[in-house]
Amino acid sequence: MTKIDFYILKGQHAHDRQVFACRLAEKAYKLGHQIYIHARDAEQCEQLNQALWSFRSDSFVPHQLDDGQANEQCPILIGHSASPPRLMDLLINLNTEQPLFFSQFERVAEIIDDNDDIKVAGRQRFQFYKQRGYELDTHTL
Repeated sequence: MTKIDFYILKGQHAHDRQVFACRLAEKAYKLGHQIYIHARDAEQCEQLNQALWSFRSDSFVPHQLDDGQANEQCPILIGHSASPPRLMDLLINLNTEQPLFFSQFERVAEIIDDNDDIKVAGRQRFQFYKQRGYELDTHTL
């Protein structure tokens, strides 16, 4: 069964959520995992694409936007509208709703900050997962 981790960040800056998502993706990539970052829209996908190139000057995190023609070997895909084209290990969800395909992943990372809209949506997702019996962990950073 899918394990869900909620990461609670201080502050309200969307950039901080993106940087944390990049760090989490980098860590999972170094551990050999396949990662899908689920964004809210195409604009956020492009922001994440740029952030993964620049969040740390000494880091290289191979990734692609999921445009339906993504390289099968690429360990990190960024998308917003559909499920990934293949099975992957970790879903990093930056959308305000849980995607319908979340249960195909071994792990889901939900990143929450102090923004009221993000917190309210995060609480709703927490209840959604809890009511369905998923294993939940919360990490306050």
